[in-house]
Amino acid sequence: MGRKKGVLFSDEGPPDDFDPDNPYKDPVAMLEMREHLVREKWIDIEKAKILREKVKWCYRVEGVNHLQKCRHLVQQYLDATRGIGWGKDHRPHSLHGPKVEAEVEAE
Repeated sequence: MGRKKGVLFSDEGPPDDFDPDNPYKDPVAMLEMREHLVREKWIDIEKAKILREKVKWCYRVEGVNHLQKCRHLVQQYLDATRGIGWGKDHRPHSLHGPKVEAEVEAE
């Protein structure tokens, strides 16, 4: 018996009746969309916290070799923290940190 890869909840996705062109048309859908965005933001923040703890553990265990041995964890942590947090949604992307190759290819 192992962990399940993906647990699906009934209210996991954004509301179906939300209209981004006219968000005030349905106030209930607007509030559900806001709750969905906040929930997704909290999930991203908690993932970054977990990665930060893994980086701390790796630095402590590896000692002087942490630059080579923990590089992949540090990169994952930096990618996870780029653009998350409260109040950073409207900042220019140049202030979120350097672009990763995957972001450059997507543009």
